[in-house]
Amino acid sequence: MSNKIFRESCEYHSRGRKGKISIQLTKSCKNQKDLTLAYSPGVAGPCIEITNNIEKIWEYTAKGNMVAVVSDGTAVLGLGNIGPEAGLPVMEGKAVLFKAFAGIDAIPICLNNVFDTRGKTDPDKLISVVRSLEPTFGGINLEDIGAPACFKVESELKKIMNIPVFHDDQHGTAIISLAGLLNACKITGRKLQECKIVINGAGAAGISCAETYILAGARRENFILCDSKGVISKKRRDILPESEKGRFIADTNAETLADALIGADIFIGLSVANCVTKEMIKTMAKDPIVFAMANPEPEINPMDAIDAGAAVAGTGRSDYPNQVNNVLGFPFIFRGALDVRSKEINEEMKIAASKALAKLAKEPVVDEVKIAYNLKDLSFGKDYIIPKPFDPRVFVEVSASVAMAAIKSGVATKPFSDINEYKKSLQIRYNEKIKKRFS
Repeated sequence: MSNKIFRESCEYHSRGRKGKISIQLTKSCKNQKDLTLAYSPGVAGPCIEITNNIEKIWEYTAKGNMVAVVSDGTAVLGLGNIGPEAGLPVMEGKAVLFKAFAGIDAIPICLNNVFDTRGKTDPDKLISVVRSLEPTFGGINLEDIGAPACFKVESELKKIMNIPVFHDDQHGTAIISLAGLLNACKITGRKLQECKIVINGAGAAGISCAETYILAGARRENFILCDSKGVISKKRRDILPESEKGRFIADTNAETLADALIGADIFIGLSVANCVTKEMIKTMAKDPIVFAMANPEPEINPMDAIDAGAAVAGTGRSDYPNQVNNVLGFPFIFRGALDVRSKEINEEMKIAASKALAKLAKEPVVDEVKIAYNLKDLSFGKDYIIPKPFDPRVFVEVSASVAMAAIKSGVATKPFSDINEYKKSLQIRYNEKIKKRFS
């Protein structure tokens, strides 16, 4: 990050009212009558209704449009274990995106006293705290929680909570990058199930990406994952077969990332800057796909990757083509899940989001996108395989696809009967509540 952006961002966060979010009222509170209804004695009415029928909480409170953004600050992107206080601006930022892109009210909750003696996440402590939030929130978005604790935290919370629990660091990148891969494979004439895939970075995001690609058709035996010590293979004695990494122990003689990339069709980078060279790209299969998603600096500059022979390149940055940005996922995944009152966000819903994004990228680009990015022309191809975040159709198409997947997979408790009517309602909400924020 440049010094200029550093200074501008600090000024942006501190000017006027501090931070980036506030609470707005949805009902009038201007006179005695309003006060009587909003609080004492009138509030006893909905309280009694909910006591008699707990499902009434969805009718009389904001729970149905409320998501908790929960973090302990142990794995903040690009910054590491900076703690819950320093992580709060990031969680506020997540709340901004929930509201701006999907109209969802999100509250950042940064937790202390959930660590072990080494300062690492104690999953049992974190689980105990988060599960107690269920009466207030319609969904839980876990964020920036260190591995391996994050795996247990999410899996256990999904078992014991009856609202969607979603760890965006794992699944957000997986969902968006899969959308890009589906289209990149189409452009390069590949079939995902036949691709040799190398992932550098075997943490929460890397493992989730691999598992998501497998759900979409990739074969587990075609993966090589690398961590800071090299290739995860049978030669390693430091990886337990029952661990998260253990699911990807490869039968290979490759020991380094450079070894692994020889003949590979796809490179997925979720690691550190500048760990891939042009020479390494040249050893890959013809017309390889390179997603170098380390932030703020990618594993290889995408222009260098293209120059070395990559057919399609993507990064996590907005100043290069094909940005893999989680904002294309979590706001709309939760929008669809909340609208049908889903009990969880399952694999079917994740794949539905990826496919909706991949399909949308093939559609003609609307003027709003061209204006937002100051582009005269943009169309499906090697420089445009993923929709842009400011595409107004993402709100409708991804939300609707996720909601329909929830209904079909049996986790929706408030299903709709007509997908077209639901899409119309989304478009109305976009026009009335969201569009004005971008105008």
